[in-house]
Amino acid sequence: GPLSERPLMEVRLGELPTWISTCNFSPQGLLGAAQKAWSSYCAKYIHVRQGGPAGISMLLAGYCLLSYGWNYQHLKQHRWRKYH
Repeated sequence: GPLSERPLMEVRLGELPTWISTCNFSPQGLLGAAQKAWSSYCAKYIHVRQGGPAGISMLLAGYCLLSYGWNYQHLKQHRWRKYH
């Protein structure tokens, strides 16, 4: 199919700059991309017939990493040090 309709994982490395230039970077386009990513995530991990804890645990792990990243500077200042 056309290059603009291919998902990212099917784009070759040489075609990547052309594929990026066909993307819509307007606020509406970015919102549509986020909605598409969220719906595909839910379809794959959350709304399955015999689902396991994988989808919820991935969200929890992502939140933990994001929270640690937000608080890293604060946590770095309160480390225990051998010499002050």
